[in-house]
Amino acid sequence: MSSTPIPLRGQLHAVLVLGGAGGPAGAHVSSLAGGLVARGVRVTVCGPAAAENDYAFTGTGARFERVEIAHRAARSDATVVGELRVACTDADVVHAHGLRAGLLSSLALSGRSTPLVVTWHSAVLVEGARARLLRWLERRVVRAAAVVLGASSDLVDRARSLGARDARLAPVAVPVPGVAAPEPHGDAERMRQKTRAEFGAVDRPLVLAVGRLEPHKGYDLLLDACRMLADHDPRPLVLVAGEGSRRAALEQRIDTERLPVRLIGRRTDVTDLLAAADVVVLPSRWEARALIAQEALHAGVPLVATAVGGIPELVGDAAELVPYGDPGALARTVARLLDEPERRLALAAAGRAQAATWPTEDDTVAQVLSIYDELAQR
Repeated sequence: MSSTPIPLRGQLHAVLVLGGAGGPAGAHVSSLAGGLVARGVRVTVCGPAAAENDYAFTGTGARFERVEIAHRAARSDATVVGELRVACTDADVVHAHGLRAGLLSSLALSGRSTPLVVTWHSAVLVEGARARLLRWLERRVVRAAAVVLGASSDLVDRARSLGARDARLAPVAVPVPGVAAPEPHGDAERMRQKTRAEFGAVDRPLVLAVGRLEPHKGYDLLLDACRMLADHDPRPLVLVAGEGSRRAALEQRIDTERLPVRLIGRRTDVTDLLAAADVVVLPSRWEARALIAQEALHAGVPLVATAVGGIPELVGDAAELVPYGDPGALARTVARLLDEPERRLALAAAGRAQAATWPTEDDTVAQVLSIYDELAQR
């Protein structure tokens, strides 16, 4: 598919509303903004200041409006809705990313005919009274949207069950650093060994996990699996890159149980970590199209992931899938891969082949732009 800019009639104005600063949604909105601007769309991104710092939306040619959507304690919803209403004054379409962004955008557009598109990047993973409240909010948002886009099929099914008028699958493609041009073999191997040496894993297997240290990411289960892997010879080292609310609790377990795990914080060198790793693990309770899963397959690193959400449709047969909540299955699968280099090579090849079937950033922009154009013509 050609990436040549294709101007729309006049200059359609799309307002992209981002609820939080981090995660795949921010990278997706940055990619989307750049692709839309290149095709002649005037783009405004509304989101927290931290998102502009991380993704430099103005560098894509979009205008950025600071709206601190996620920080309820600091600012009232009425203030945020007022700011969004001003930012969306002459919008032809508003595209919100996430539940809270969708809710506040729908309130900002009250009384206007501007169509609202909402992309769901993740599922609601809470229980009890809060779950009932969020289900009500989900229903309100999907019924206010002209189109709901789901990053995975289960999200599309959920939107339809809640009364969405139009729900479509829209796999989110984001920049994947693992697809950069390869270095000469000697240089690549030296960099690999340098990274492994940094963590003391020259003569032992290196297992990598990347993601926020939050309950739904499954890191307590990963630590359970690591306790079982402690007897593997040679004993693997597990690196966990990321920050979050569970860090202190996880560190206490690692120290108390003397687990072969290191929490290395938020990293900007995930590409180097992938090149050094023997296996990547993704133990989450739910994922749509986890960025680390995409990066691992692109880079040809064997992936062991839980069979949840959109992961099975994302990876196909190119990864080892285990049930969520079964640390024994996770440990056994990782141990088997570490003992079978031929299987790791087969998964590396299968991963690259699977990654080649995924929508590109160009495909994603084209799909979204066709929806905007369809709505603008109504």
